[in-house]
Amino acid sequence: MDSTDALALFDPQGPLASAIDGFLPRAAQVDMSAAVIRAMNDKVPLVVEAGTGTGKTFAYLAPALAAGKKVVVSTGSRNLQEQLYHRDLPTLIKALNYAYPVALLKGRSNYLCIERLGRLSDAVPSLSSAALADLQTVRRFAPLTTSGDVGDIPGLSERSDILGLITSTNDNCAGRDCAHYQDCYLVKARNKAMEAQVVVVNHHLFFADMAVRDTGFGQLIPDAEVCILDEAHQLPDIAGQYFGKSQSSRQFGDLAKDMRLAQKTEAKDMAQLSKAADQLERCAQDFRLAFGLDTGRGQLRQALARAPVAQALARLNESLGFTHEVLKLALGRGEQLDQCFERLIGLRTELDALIRVEENGHSFWYDCSRLHITLHKTPLSVAERFSAELARENTSWIFTSATLAVGDSFEHFCHDLGLTECRTLQLDSPFDYPRQSRLCVPRYLPETSGAGRGHMLAQTLLDTLEKVPGGTFFLCTSYQVMREVAEVLRARLDRTVLMQGEDNKVRLLEQFSQDGRAVLVATGSFWEGIDVRGKALQCVVIDKLPFAAPDDPLLSARLEDCRRRGEDGFARVQLPRAIITLKQGVGRLIRDVNDKGALVIADARLVNRGYGADFIASLPAMPRTRSLPALNEFLMNLE
Repeated sequence: MDSTDALALFDPQGPLASAIDGFLPRAAQVDMSAAVIRAMNDKVPLVVEAGTGTGKTFAYLAPALAAGKKVVVSTGSRNLQEQLYHRDLPTLIKALNYAYPVALLKGRSNYLCIERLGRLSDAVPSLSSAALADLQTVRRFAPLTTSGDVGDIPGLSERSDILGLITSTNDNCAGRDCAHYQDCYLVKARNKAMEAQVVVVNHHLFFADMAVRDTGFGQLIPDAEVCILDEAHQLPDIAGQYFGKSQSSRQFGDLAKDMRLAQKTEAKDMAQLSKAADQLERCAQDFRLAFGLDTGRGQLRQALARAPVAQALARLNESLGFTHEVLKLALGRGEQLDQCFERLIGLRTELDALIRVEENGHSFWYDCSRLHITLHKTPLSVAERFSAELARENTSWIFTSATLAVGDSFEHFCHDLGLTECRTLQLDSPFDYPRQSRLCVPRYLPETSGAGRGHMLAQTLLDTLEKVPGGTFFLCTSYQVMREVAEVLRARLDRTVLMQGEDNKVRLLEQFSQDGRAVLVATGSFWEGIDVRGKALQCVVIDKLPFAAPDDPLLSARLEDCRRRGEDGFARVQLPRAIITLKQGVGRLIRDVNDKGALVIADARLVNRGYGADFIASLPAMPRTRSLPALNEFLMNLE
């Protein structure tokens, strides 16, 4: 294929136009398609920033399908993965008369485990009434499914307590030794993926595959001639998770539960198994409590120096030793007990590696949720490891996102991934931002770090929010501000006010879109991957520039690493990441050629700090004002 083939694919009389009602070729889409063809031919990695509305999915998928190559497409989330597989791919398959098999592959936690569900039928642990009701829902679903995808179970919450008991993990999967191996939904999905010509995965699975290959024990996804990574701005952070190590206290609790189940079926006479399981679970909980009641992150080296944490860790290690001795006595009694023993050895080895906090080149940190603590060992840079992957022979690499560049430079992204030799392309959005939008940075704003800022900010913007004909996203950089904003708006604004966390993401978006005039107050997970078109979303408010918290342990480790090398950590790490995050939030506003709306960035640093110009240069060309009354007038004149 060559660039003329791109023109042919997207020609007004071409295959796409013939098969898709209302299809109109876009110049940027054709340019990106030609660049993808070139990358497939010469194997030089391609990095493309394709602005909102470019049609980048068709621009990379159409030439890849037309070339008949073995393709892996990785997206940023399961929602985007399903959208691509169930909506975009079938459209192109029909248009191009594509005859090769395609597959969707998710991580193992998305597939029902026949073995674990069967064990629950015989020995149900103590579950809440809601979890028991969910279990009945799962049992009704199990005989009817062909895919085993738990996301297809109607009425099952994505946070249900039952999910961890009906799906497997790397720790508790028996693999080929499982009696249900031939019928396993995960095995079937992986086999289908291995045989497919096009496989759609997400970034977590893509890097999990790399990690598995590093061990020398097989692979999760097939080798490909073309690797296309969409939403590529997420790659450096996700790669760090998989090239490092992590361990959650939940894993000890899960092992304890499985030991109790195994005792009931394989060693009813060994009461010490339950005793060891109870002690292990209690010590894991005590280890979490030693870090305090608050949720959040911190430096592990500093935490381990505190006496309560060191003592809780010592007790956890003692409990692991006791559990090891008990499980060793049970070896040979049954498959499940043997597997628990193997898991225990792995958990002890991982824990030992995670508490060696003096090792250079990594950040050692912890993350506390309400019930669990996770220890992390994350490399400060993934460039060296990922560049080795890029050297894979006979593979073409395409990286794309709406937000990769800082201004017109891709240096930050390429540096982070070790892309020393690549071709870059920046394609502007086709939307008419000067006509369709306004940007306001209001005067007289409360200080960005002041107490009660959310309350004051919401009160300042009440009149503006009332003038919005349609709906509003109020995007916050902290949960505290989110809650304060929602509290004021619910008391003072005569509209539906929705808040992240009060329902699942999909239902919140459905409510928001159906209402048409609602305000959705949210934090990080609503800054990207959300597509609300038309009058349902006509205003986006961003509470402040999204710099990562200075006490974030991974950020502080990277800044210290920059200082040692004589680099400016703010310019190298903090600023580029904040710009890309802001671009993602701004991208929620205009999603279609007919959309109109206003963007409010409630942070005066955008206009009174030198680096504000770097943010402005990376945003669409929106007419700007500092006057809320002027913005209100624009909003009242929206159609």
